[in-house]
Amino acid sequence: MNTDLEQDIVIGKLMKVISVDDDDQTVHVHLQDGKNATVTGLGEKLPCRGDILFVDDDNGWKQAPPETWIEKNSIAIIKLVLEDGSVLLDNGINIKPVHNDQNLDVAVNNTVEYNDIDGLVRIISDVPIRSRDFELDTKEAIKEYLVDKGTDGPSFKDFGGYPHVIKRARQLIETQFKGRKYLDKIGARPVKGILFSGPPGTGKTHLARIIAHESEADFFLVSGPSIISKWLGDTESTLRMIFDAATASESGRAIIFFDEIDSIAERRTGDSHESSKRLVAQLLTLMDGFDNKDKSVVVIAATNRVETLDPALTRPGRFDWEIEFGLPLLADRFEILKIDESRLQTDIELPIEDIASLTEGWSAAELTSIWTEAALLAAENQRDKISAEDLALAYERVASRPRRQTVSEDT
Repeated sequence: MNTDLEQDIVIGKLMKVISVDDDDQTVHVHLQDGKNATVTGLGEKLPCRGDILFVDDDNGWKQAPPETWIEKNSIAIIKLVLEDGSVLLDNGINIKPVHNDQNLDVAVNNTVEYNDIDGLVRIISDVPIRSRDFELDTKEAIKEYLVDKGTDGPSFKDFGGYPHVIKRARQLIETQFKGRKYLDKIGARPVKGILFSGPPGTGKTHLARIIAHESEADFFLVSGPSIISKWLGDTESTLRMIFDAATASESGRAIIFFDEIDSIAERRTGDSHESSKRLVAQLLTLMDGFDNKDKSVVVIAATNRVETLDPALTRPGRFDWEIEFGLPLLADRFEILKIDESRLQTDIELPIEDIASLTEGWSAAELTSIWTEAALLAAENQRDKISAEDLALAYERVASRPRRQTVSEDT
């Protein structure tokens, strides 16, 4: 062991001087963990504000190089320069007062870097820089929202129950994608949008993926809440990029799927926020504008609050079809359970009919969770197949969970 090396290692703390009180020889410091402290007994020669100190119990303190201090800086835009030289910054969340001890020559609308200890650190730009200035281009939109098709995507055999829904979905594929040339020859307008409505967990997103796979269309998945930006114009710009990417699809076929569309297209009223009104208007404009005869692009949107959508969006010419996903009936539940069973290793005789009868009012997602619990029970007992006892106990576990009803809101 190298004892000389060990003797050269000194353990101490880094501190940044916030202020110095010469009268009582007190130094106020900021620590790397975010805490503040007061230090005394540093001797006659005191450090200055902004100095980085290395302090250890045996040797007192010495000044450390500035680069040893790690400070988390933030970016903001100057909204007002005060008479004392300090500024009010807009950091995208609130308005924040910050001092300017370096006397930087700043002006309103400068983009600056700052932290709570040093105040203004440097001027980044003479003009405002916001996230929308780095908006997605078409290639970036494809990368972020286009779902990888893979070689073994979901098919109709993976979707249990709902025969009327499957029939309508197959019709969509045959007429809008595979038979698009006949619509063009007839002179008919293709369907632009389809609305999937119904309670959560009924398979709306799953079916949209199946339609995309079966039709060999590119699939753009857009989650309503996640696309919303706090910056003015960001969300509208992102929507434009997604539609541009869909219409630029090399295959000529694309599906844009909006999950929870009610979060971005609620009914416009006199009380609606201006940004919400702009967003709905942008979506309407985009749906009206992508009528390209060389491309088959369909917008599918899912919601469990169809009554809250803006009426302009649900009229013919935008969302022409509405496919309703109710809670599965007895025959649907049996088929959903059988399809899930086919993917697993199970005993021959399982009480699937009994489980289907006992689960009235359950969604497809809740039915699938029974198999998840059953698999866990089998694995816990070191078995490689799900037994009838596993399935029965799994049903009891899922049935005992709190179940919340989906309540429609009157608007």
